[in-house]
Amino acid sequence: MRTGRPRERAITLMDGFYIEISNKGESKGLKIRSETRAAMELSAKQYQKYKDVTILGEYKGGVRVSEKVA
Repeated sequence: MRTGRPRERAITLMDGFYIEISNKGESKGLKIRSETRAAMELSAKQYQKYKDVTILGEYKGGVRVSEKVA
């Protein structure tokens, strides 16, 4: 259980390509950033065997540029 003061502002994502990885059957996951689309796809392929992987797409300035891929 976490206690303490909550964040004052929302987290903004850095520029890059993101995937979200979670344990199978869980809803919350960890976002992983890659510099290039090829690196993102390679990371997704590596984690795909043991985890649930969601490709979030490209972000610039904290805003999604490309569409979310299932």
